[in-house]
Amino acid sequence: QLAKQHNFSLNTAASRLRSQKTNVVAVIINFDSGTEQSINDPFLLKVVGEINLALNKQGLELLLSNSFMAGDDWANYFINSRRADGIIVVGQGKDPANIEAAANAGVPLVVWGDPKTPSNYPIVGSDNFVGGRLATEHLLTGGAKNILFLEDPGHAEIGERYRGYLAAITTAKATPHVVSIDITSRAAYQGINQLLVEKGLCFDGIMACSDMVALGAMKALKERYISIPNDVALVGFDDIAMADVSHPSLSSIKQNTQRASVLLVEKLLAQLQGQPAESQVVEIELINRQSSKG
Repeated sequence: QLAKQHNFSLNTAASRLRSQKTNVVAVIINFDSGTEQSINDPFLLKVVGEINLALNKQGLELLLSNSFMAGDDWANYFINSRRADGIIVVGQGKDPANIEAAANAGVPLVVWGDPKTPSNYPIVGSDNFVGGRLATEHLLTGGAKNILFLEDPGHAEIGERYRGYLAAITTAKATPHVVSIDITSRAAYQGINQLLVEKGLCFDGIMACSDMVALGAMKALKERYISIPNDVALVGFDDIAMADVSHPSLSSIKQNTQRASVLLVEKLLAQLQGQPAESQVVEIELINRQSSKG
């Protein structure tokens, strides 16, 4: 109040210099080499947006980057250079070497990924096993017998979703069918088209590792006039906004990204204050829409 009365403007840059803190958090989108996935992915945009809101509520700014830009030495690129005070990583990726190196260097960081993964850094994420199982059980309950799992192998999160899928398939005494693709709608579209050309309609259900993958598969089916869900039922994973407005609307496993983002920021702040932080699971929910029965 006194500062306002005397028209005093706080020099935030000077304040940061004195405190040796930037009040900036680097958010790294962790892409794998060879993928066509980009920051335009609606789920990634949703997560980054939620993290930004959670950071702003704590008086912190977001510095957005990706694993290609940051290189291999995240500790030096972000922390030693004083670009940021800590790091939030979105996605474990297929190779956690850079994350582990940063954690081993003492960098305060937290990861959005699969919280069941053993690690020396905190991971916040959904119960991917339960999500995969729920989605598959939903398809089985609706009458599907030959259910594809569309996946991008090597990701810890997707690996857990596959384990959930496999658990439900095994319990139902059904046969698992896996199609490996890049985690993009384009790759899913091409993969389903190729499968239909080579083997015809050999499946009646699809459990997709993400909503974007499910939407790509849906496009391929609709172009061939394959009825959804009468001929093939689909369930995605993420519950992005497009799932509700697609035609037919897409059933999906909803990830609570708002809650997860708050936890990511809280756990990073704990580390910045010298306190320990543990991995944590956030809840998931099956959202039943027109692309599946039941």
